[in-house]
Amino acid sequence: MHNSDIFNQIEKHRSYTAGQVVFQEGESGDNLYIVVEGEVDIMMDRGYVLETVGPGGIVGELALVDDKPRSATVMARTDCVLAPVNRSHFLALVRMTPSFAIQVMRVMAERLRHTTSRLCD
Repeated sequence: MHNSDIFNQIEKHRSYTAGQVVFQEGESGDNLYIVVEGEVDIMMDRGYVLETVGPGGIVGELALVDDKPRSATVMARTDCVLAPVNRSHFLALVRMTPSFAIQVMRVMAERLRHTTSRLCD
C-alpha cells in the first residue's frame, strides 16, 4: 500500500459546532483528530484551556500512543471540521510514513514543555 493510499484511508471528516465536545477526559481514545478547519480547545477540568489548536494541528494522539483514557477534554472553540484517524490507520501511518511519527512526537514534546513551563511559573 502506498503512502497516498494510507492518507486516503482517513475516515470521513466530522463537523462540530462551537462549544461541542469532541471527546472528554477519562474516555477511552480510539481516534486522534486532525483539525481541518476552525479551532479546538484542549481543556482540563473546570474549563481551564491548556492549548488552542488550529488547522493542521492534531489532538487526541496521547490515547493512541499509550492506550490509556483521554487525559483532557477537547471542545470546538469555533465551528470546525476534524478528520478522525483510528488506531489501525495511525499505526499504518507511523509504520509507513516516519515523518508522520516524528510530527506526532514533536507535538507531544511541545505540549509537555509548555505544560512544564506553566507549572514552573
